[in-house]
Amino acid sequence: MDAALDHLVVAARTLEEGAAWLKERLGVPLSPGGEHVEFGTHNRLLSLGAAYLEVIAVNPQASAPSRPRWFGIDTPAVRRRLEGGPALLHWVARTPAAPLPTQGEALALTRGRYAWTLTVPPDGSLPAGGVVPSLIAWRGESPAAALPDRGVRLRSLILRTPRPGDLNAALERLSLLGLVEAGAVSVEEAAAPSLECWLETPGGEVRLG
Repeated sequence: MDAALDHLVVAARTLEEGAAWLKERLGVPLSPGGEHVEFGTHNRLLSLGAAYLEVIAVNPQASAPSRPRWFGIDTPAVRRRLEGGPALLHWVARTPAAPLPTQGEALALTRGRYAWTLTVPPDGSLPAGGVVPSLIAWRGESPAAALPDRGVRLRSLILRTPRPGDLNAALERLSLLGLVEAGAVSVEEAAAPSLECWLETPGGEVRLG
């Protein structure tokens, strides 16, 4: 599997809160995204070069979805966490072919002119608390190709988990361990699963967690 880091997922109580929080920290505006009808969410985006950052929130104007929302947004744990402000919850790895449903259902989804297949657990939970990535395959171009370059780049993504050996084994099963070893991602031991990233911005390095 010729995998690559596709995008980072920041969640917020509202899209306006998440976009303002990121603009304050990174010093650059986010670009419009769109609505996800299947999950009742909407987003805004920021180019990281070959990858991108997404801030996502429940869309108050959308109908309630028929299934739990993705990225754990409906879970009490994530809701409590977002009460303290937006947070980096998850990462998504890009694959060249439609992913097998090893991390949940492989759903065919669309948003405007974009179409993709993404693995989503039936209960909407974060795989391994967010440190094991969801898998995505784009059917056509990715939004990263059309986003304006604001001069922001990912320098490192750190995955922390109480069981780093299990995480490494999971990444190896998904043929993603080489991506980790390439230097974009490191795995460390911690009391609970969490993510942290360092971004190079026009104003200097910024940590998100």
